[in-house]
Amino acid sequence: MIRLGLTSFNEHDKLTGKKRSTLYEYAGYLPLVEMDTAYYGIPKQESVREWTKSVPDGFRFVMKVYSGISCQGEWQQYYQNEEEMIEAFLTSMTPMIESGKLFAFLIQFSGTFACTKENVQYLGKIRRWFADLPIAIELRNGSWYTAKYIKQTLSFMKNNEFSLVVVDEPQIPTNPVPFFPYVTNDQFVLFRFHGRNAAGWMANDKDWRKKRTLYRYNSEEIADLSEAVEKLSREAKEVGVIFNNNSGGDAAGNLLEMKAALNLQYENLNPKQMGLF
Repeated sequence: MIRLGLTSFNEHDKLTGKKRSTLYEYAGYLPLVEMDTAYYGIPKQESVREWTKSVPDGFRFVMKVYSGISCQGEWQQYYQNEEEMIEAFLTSMTPMIESGKLFAFLIQFSGTFACTKENVQYLGKIRRWFADLPIAIELRNGSWYTAKYIKQTLSFMKNNEFSLVVVDEPQIPTNPVPFFPYVTNDQFVLFRFHGRNAAGWMANDKDWRKKRTLYRYNSEEIADLSEAVEKLSREAKEVGVIFNNNSGGDAAGNLLEMKAALNLQYENLNPKQMGLF
């Protein structure tokens, strides 16, 4: 199955026709969403429970993990040790795990997370912490993909049942991460499309968030990406695709283009309009 989705549910007027949509409304159009809320702070368990109640049984969540888990947050201010942090996160996520609506936990590392012995060991700790839960690893440092390390990278991901995220992002000269469609876990694959705006990707001013994913894929690019998605769908049980190129509101439009290109139809979504009674 191929699931198309977007980053966040409330800012895609080209999908829902509304400037601010609820999760319930979003789930009337698509079967997958990426939630980044927990990255900034571990949510209350009750909030997670409400998310799962807002969507139909066939809906799935890509949950980006707390920033402390991906080595980007100052977790020491809030937790005594890494184990306490992990326990807090997994306790929060219990309703989603038990509901069966989790597609994967997304662990997106920064560009400084290079292929080193220490970082490989840390990935091993993540697998132990999360036991048999589905984990998608996004690497933003090109060293993992170099000729020297790519075979070991893929082997390590397979052995630990991680799904190595297939990323489409700007190919900047300093630290390029290639588009590398490859299955490391035949249960699920996750694609994330960030656009190809190199200048915006490297922006470091106060408006960087408005520039980083400012990109609209053209029809030829959508066709190429669709071909890669379809190919991996024959190698894995489920494929999730997240469009994150939304600084200019282009993600939903591009998603609908891919949906048409792949001739996808989704059933058993939320009703688009509530009846009066």
